[in-house]
Amino acid sequence: MNIGEAAARSGVPSKTIRYYESVGLIPPAHRTASGYRIYTEADVQTLRFVSRARGLGFSVADCANLLALWQDTARASADVKALARQQVDRIEAKVAELQSMKETLEDLMERCHGDARPDCPILSDLAGSASRCHVQETRKTA
Repeated sequence: MNIGEAAARSGVPSKTIRYYESVGLIPPAHRTASGYRIYTEADVQTLRFVSRARGLGFSVADCANLLALWQDTARASADVKALARQQVDRIEAKVAELQSMKETLEDLMERCHGDARPDCPILSDLAGSASRCHVQETRKTA
């Protein structure tokens, strides 16, 4: 099958398939005499595997490790579980970071009057004290 059909069957866009090939995540597809890529059902299954792993937030490098483990029938499931644990740890850190961002924004919104006044704690916070001083200095010299 050609790249378009492989993309349709795997749910992975053609551009992404080319990218995965270029970074060595998947082996380069066989080519016809005229240079068109040819994919097999096994290639489509590999693309689905990678797509699912990427959907769970695994990096390209992690996907390469997972693919190697998937293809190794002598693998230890402990190795797979360790990769999954590392990913859960990264997700938990990201959730904590997002929660902190949310709390900060909620606090700033609570302090903002949201009316016609020009004073805005949200913008003041984004500018930071050093930036406010710089803006005031620029205005004085202009």
